[in-house]
Amino acid sequence: MELIKVINARYIEGYKIEFQFSDGKIKIIDLSGEIYGEVFEPLKDLEYFKRFSLNPFTIEWENGADFAPEYLYRI
Repeated sequence: MELIKVINARYIEGYKIEFQFSDGKIKIIDLSGEIYGEVFEPLKDLEYFKRFSLNPFTIEWENGADFAPEYLYRI
């Protein structure tokens, strides 16, 4: 089975991001219910949340917070 990766991500609104996965699937995911725990605390600031970047596997923020691509694919 091929490893699922996020190959593109685009901010939509609120805590919603449109993800394109390596198998071609596109999903809009609302991450508002997923932002808990110390590393994710800064993401509660919407301006900070919007400043994610794409690494070779998924999206990440400056503080090192990220979501596993397999997890994003399942939700």
